[in-house]
Amino acid sequence: MSWQAYVDDHLMCEIEGNHLSAAAIIGHEGSVWAQSDSFPQFKPEEIIAIMKDFDEPGSLAPTGLHLGGTKYMVIQGEPGAVIRGKKGTGGVTVKKTSLALIIGIYDEPMTPGQCNVVVERLGDYLNDQGY
Repeated sequence: MSWQAYVDDHLMCEIEGNHLSAAAIIGHEGSVWAQSDSFPQFKPEEIIAIMKDFDEPGSLAPTGLHLGGTKYMVIQGEPGAVIRGKKGTGGVTVKKTSLALIIGIYDEPMTPGQCNVVVERLGDYLNDQGY
């Protein structure tokens, strides 16, 4: 299966009538493996900051998580594994796998929990496959 199919079929899929706004699979060094058409153009330093927070949990909390110029307030996650951010009625979930970051962006009516399930389920699967 191509990486794009993982984004299209597993991240941008329908969950209880809702969809993510945007999704991507990005290598740890910032290379895009696959992304939805709606995924924001991000800066390399934004990915560097996200990767740093996985190595040093809490490093994003004072400044927020930035992605495509949008600032998200960092909320609870799983240190070293998942970062969750909130902005208004939407947010972002970032799951780290062995080789990649699985990123899902959502807005109402999708709930944070639905986004977490979609992103983390694929991340856990890819981890199990060695990715």
